[in-house]
Amino acid sequence: MTESLLLSAPVAPSGPPGPAARVLPLRRPGRWVAGIVVLVLVSQAAHGLTTNPFYQWDRFAYWFLRPVVLEGLLITLQVAAYSAVAGLAGGVLLAVGRLSGSPVLRSVSWTYIWLFRSVPLIVVLLFLYNLGALYPTLSIGVPFGPAFFTFDESRLATDIVVAVVGLSLCEAAYAAEIVRAGVLSVDQGQHEAAAALGLPRRYQFARIVFPQALRSIVPSYVNQLIGLLKATSLVFYVSLLDLFGSVQSLASTYPGDVVPLLLVATVWYVILTSVVSVVQFYVERYYARGALRTVPPTPLQKARAGLRDLRIRYRKETAR
Repeated sequence: MTESLLLSAPVAPSGPPGPAARVLPLRRPGRWVAGIVVLVLVSQAAHGLTTNPFYQWDRFAYWFLRPVVLEGLLITLQVAAYSAVAGLAGGVLLAVGRLSGSPVLRSVSWTYIWLFRSVPLIVVLLFLYNLGALYPTLSIGVPFGPAFFTFDESRLATDIVVAVVGLSLCEAAYAAEIVRAGVLSVDQGQHEAAAALGLPRRYQFARIVFPQALRSIVPSYVNQLIGLLKATSLVFYVSLLDLFGSVQSLASTYPGDVVPLLLVATVWYVILTSVVSVVQFYVERYYARGALRTVPPTPLQKARAGLRDLRIRYRKETAR
């Protein structure tokens, strides 16, 4: 009886499926409508940028690579680089203080982070710029006793020093929270394993915990650098002619070129942040190797994969 049922069962035809068996993709009309609306808005914005004479693109091309603008760009890069390094170093120290077992270090670190995250950056810069009125001289020595070294604050606090110190003080407060979050993201078993080996606390942090925490710290801090690049535009208020300061000074001299000069600053900031964004992508991709099965493809790999898919589809269509 069983053999007769098996023999009478229909057998599926062999070979490739016919047109009726092909799987059709799900239609999404809303996606097409949204895409068309976005393309229309983008095309209108691009048309307005290229055809509106008020933008004065000829003056933009004239000012874009002028030496005074490039000098301001160089100062912006210097201030951002110095502040990024000093801010990260200060952030690591503050994060270690917050994670320390000493109540004094924890309290001082928490107070510093709370204060400089609460005060606006422009207030910090202006306060440092006028610090000479409060402390004409700075000294190092015994508290309430004799001074060993004395410095003239007006000579020591140049415009670029004030800008770097102000940005670094605020950057360290944010970097401290990034570093602390990265350290806390390390599995507790790693701390216990390092302690079980009898390693000193300093060695545990430097060789075991901190390298693993970099997976979370580095991508987040590279993202913080984008905000730092834009924050450098505030150093103009402490008489430092960075990129924005140079543009502002030129705009006051040439009032008819205000818009093209602002576009010059905008394009340069977009270029700088785009470069940092590219670096951020590759840094995140590098540190994702230990957390993901497959790392995200690079834009070049995506382009190659898209071309390969187009070739395969073309061959299938021409083979029919």
